[in-house]
Amino acid sequence: MSIAQFLAKRDRFVELMKGDYFFGTRDVTMTAKTARAMFQYGIPGWLDAMLEVATGSVANSDFEQLVAESDRTFLGGFMNGDIQWAPPELVPNDGLVRDGGLGTIGGGNHFVEIQVVDEVVDKARAYTWGVRSGQIAFMIHSGSRNVGKYIGGMWRDRSRDAWPKSLKYPESELFGLSLSANPELVNSYLQAEATAANYGFVNRLLLAELLRLRLRQIFGDIEAPLVYDLPHNITLAEGAGWVTRKGACPAYLEQPLIIPGSMGAPSYLLVGKGNDRFLRSASHGAGRARSRFDMSREGVDKSDTALGLTGIDCITLRQEQRIEEAPAAYKPIQPIIDAQVEAQMVDVVAKMKPVLTFKA
Repeated sequence: MSIAQFLAKRDRFVELMKGDYFFGTRDVTMTAKTARAMFQYGIPGWLDAMLEVATGSVANSDFEQLVAESDRTFLGGFMNGDIQWAPPELVPNDGLVRDGGLGTIGGGNHFVEIQVVDEVVDKARAYTWGVRSGQIAFMIHSGSRNVGKYIGGMWRDRSRDAWPKSLKYPESELFGLSLSANPELVNSYLQAEATAANYGFVNRLLLAELLRLRLRQIFGDIEAPLVYDLPHNITLAEGAGWVTRKGACPAYLEQPLIIPGSMGAPSYLLVGKGNDRFLRSASHGAGRARSRFDMSREGVDKSDTALGLTGIDCITLRQEQRIEEAPAAYKPIQPIIDAQVEAQMVDVVAKMKPVLTFKA
């Protein structure tokens, strides 16, 4: 779909998506079996259970497409989770689960953005991935929401309790777990993190699917195929140990990856080069230039011009979110991309410009 076709019905699209993303008109009801399968087996588990008993808005989805797109999801959308680490109210033995956090964007720098493919750099690879100049695209940045917060809080407390009594608490209040001293805790933590990651995979799938269903409602038979789904802020076993990528994402050889800009700057679709010097990783974004507190404090010029918001189409219910996440809060994206290309971490495939951005 072209940008002109999209903008012709932009208002109707925004109205419907505000309902789904902000006002709870979405329906992500699951059976208890589906919820348990999601935490245990991620997207494949969720799909298998949904194919058995389809519920909620996605009962109208193209499940053949969703199954096929698992191949374009990092790790197939599955990590080794366990329902024992999930919030108990989300994994009952029977009945239906109505999770208020699933299919929601989240705060901070999370977003759903409509973009236009502004430039194709690697034409052969872009063609293979189904990316064409001038196309409308949508990019989603969200994760495990309250489930991640729940699991993170649990393990903050567990790791603090396991800290040797003879040692002073670390000033960072980050309590490391030792594989030699606490092997069971280490392995349980990794499984708990994987449980949250499985939820994050399904959350992004649902955010995308709710949008696809609305596009089809407004514009007709649109495929809108997935290019790639890639997690960040995740711990993965690599070699003899683990790599924890915080504010970073995997960039394995020939693997697609995404580095988002701000809602006033381009985002980039890239391909990883598997550079061992950088632990086969790339940045997850440009990074902040100014803190959220600095952006919102008294006395700061909050005009659209100063914030870089002139001409920005930001859909949000909270004005402070628009200010805290304004383009002026972020470093310029182009030098960040150039540095990683020069370091042979990634190669650019395509550049996307923002059209409108949903911020929770």
